[in-house]
Amino acid sequence: MTEQQAVDQAMHYFDSGEFQQLLARRVACVTESQQASRGAELDHYLQQEIGPQLTKMGFTLHPFENPQPGSPPFLIATRIEDPLKPTLLCYGHGDVVFGDDENWREGLSPWQLTAEGDRLYGRGSADNKGQHCINLAALEQVWQTRGGKLGFNCKILFEMGEEISSPGLAAICQQQALLKADLFIASDGPRLNAVRPTLFLGSRGAANFRLTIRARDNAYHSGNWGGLLSNPGTQLANAIACLVNAQGVLQVAALKPDSLTGAVRAILSDIDVGGMPGDPALAEGWGEPGLTPAERLYGWNTLEVLAFETGNPARPMNAIPGSATAVCQLRFVVGTDWENLVQHVESHLRQHGFDNVSVEFLRGSPATRLDPQDPLVAWALDTLARSSGKKPALLPNLGGSLPNEVFADILGLPTLWVPHSYPACGQHGVNEHMLNSIAREGLAIMTRLFWQLGEEGEQLMTRHHQWRRGEQ
Repeated sequence: MTEQQAVDQAMHYFDSGEFQQLLARRVACVTESQQASRGAELDHYLQQEIGPQLTKMGFTLHPFENPQPGSPPFLIATRIEDPLKPTLLCYGHGDVVFGDDENWREGLSPWQLTAEGDRLYGRGSADNKGQHCINLAALEQVWQTRGGKLGFNCKILFEMGEEISSPGLAAICQQQALLKADLFIASDGPRLNAVRPTLFLGSRGAANFRLTIRARDNAYHSGNWGGLLSNPGTQLANAIACLVNAQGVLQVAALKPDSLTGAVRAILSDIDVGGMPGDPALAEGWGEPGLTPAERLYGWNTLEVLAFETGNPARPMNAIPGSATAVCQLRFVVGTDWENLVQHVESHLRQHGFDNVSVEFLRGSPATRLDPQDPLVAWALDTLARSSGKKPALLPNLGGSLPNEVFADILGLPTLWVPHSYPACGQHGVNEHMLNSIAREGLAIMTRLFWQLGEEGEQLMTRHHQWRRGEQ
């Protein structure tokens, strides 16, 4: 049997409607991880949906309770064909955000897969049920074509809490020797756009923090005390303006990256951001000057104000508020001293006279990036190009954030992400959808990628290790 036969078989599987039937059944599972009452549905998804498909391919299932009590479960599936062959680790999450049923367009439901033209509507169709369904189907096609073999060892980690910041994921990756592997390939997030197959090598980090000014316990009449009492809302607005200016440019030098190298800029010179149907228009003159939109999104840091409150916005009073608070977020790439964010923000504010602003770190996750010069990257790009007939987009990292640090840092794996969604998919909003055309192309890509790993995995990993040792 040949690689092309495996791909042809995968295309027959997709065109027969079997993929859509599988996805419809899984979309119908109401796996909202934010709802404490959905525990049974989360268990059902792993045990009755994912488990049987993997058992059929000879995987051994290892269900795990979350190391963080009360949090959603995990499933680790393992298939070892030959200890001397490379071991691939894959990942997916079966949980979704709130369905938000009442706000979907008429005729659509988050829990029923609905086909309209090229679109498959349903909660999780893009994030992440549709994406991991494609990858499992591709593994299945390779397994069948090779007569019950993959040609490599495979482990798969499924979690059911990604949409609530993956509680317990880092702990289970630290604790479980079952997850030892050589290479990581998974799918989440969007492509660059609906047209270009995309490979990204990590993700930007994100750090949320709160700024607060507490001037006094009570609000005071603005006519009686205006001009005599400080206004925390006014002060906090100015404090934020000294962190990020009116053009959205980060002003804290200590929080700017050092990793936008010439090599990274060369990669990003091939990337055009936006301009597709459904994309918002890019703001002229916004963001770090001297950078292209692609460099701003994938190679730089941004500080965003997520929420700001002073007084009572719902019922404004003629009073000077006693306090003001804002939640801000730093999106950052590798080479950023984000772990000292509080100290850097406090120091910058003090230098500009804002001694009364308290800074509280809320949560954060690291930035990651596989070196684009790694031979694994060229191999994956070549496979994407041969499978699609298109020039794939290479992104040093996703603009958003994923729990990639557990795979790249804790497990120490080279990470390759091949997404099967696109930016206008409605992810985390109403009318979420997957494109049939991307799903079909994605299935062909993943089938070819897994087939090639079975063909040349040992030589590929040898080149990777030689490159790491500086022998190439």
